[in-house]
Amino acid sequence: MTTAGKLLIFSAPSGSGKTTIVRHLLAKPELNLAFSVSATSRPRRGKEKNGEHYYFMSISQFKQHIKNDDFLEWEEVYRDNFYGTLKSEVERLWAEGKHVIFDIDVAGGLRIKKKFPKQTLAVFVKPPSVDELKIRLKKRSTESDDKINMRIAKASVELATAPQFDVIIKNYDLEVALREAYALVADFVEAPKNNG
Repeated sequence: MTTAGKLLIFSAPSGSGKTTIVRHLLAKPELNLAFSVSATSRPRRGKEKNGEHYYFMSISQFKQHIKNDDFLEWEEVYRDNFYGTLKSEVERLWAEGKHVIFDIDVAGGLRIKKKFPKQTLAVFVKPPSVDELKIRLKKRSTESDDKINMRIAKASVELATAPQFDVIIKNYDLEVALREAYALVADFVEAPKNNG
C-alpha cells in the first residue's frame, strides 16, 4: 500500500458519541478529511445506503475479500457480523489528496495504528459511564434489549483498551469534546509531512 495522507482513528463503545464527533470534523473543509466507509456483512438498517454508510456484502463475499487480502483490518464483531476497512478505500481517498478519518471498532483502530504508527492519530472517545451508554443506546430505539445488552457487555472490554490509544477524549459535554477533537486533528494534520 502506498502511503500518503494521515489517518485519524476514532474508536469508542457504541453510544459514546464518536459518530457525532466524526461528522463534526468532516464538516470542517480546512481539515481536508474524507470518511473511510467500512465494509460489513450485517444487513442494512433504516435508510442506510451502500457506499455511503457501509459497503454492504454477503458473508461469503466478505470472506472472499479476507482470502484475497483486500482488507487493511477486519473483525468478526458479533457472530457472522463482519466489519472491515478495504485497502482500496484508503488508497482512493489518499489519491484524492485527503486525510482519512475512521469511525471504527476499537480492535480495528488499534490494528491500523500498528500498521501506520507515525501517520495515525488514534483517539478513544470515552462516555461518562456505562449507565449513560445504556441510556443513549435505548434512546436510539434502533436495537432490541438483547442487542443493547450485548453492546454494553462489549463496552466494558472496550473501555479497558483506552490506554492503548494516543489520546482519550472524555465525552461528558459534547461541545467540549467537539472542540477538543477539532484542536487535536487540526494540530495533527498540519504537522510536517514525514515518510512514516
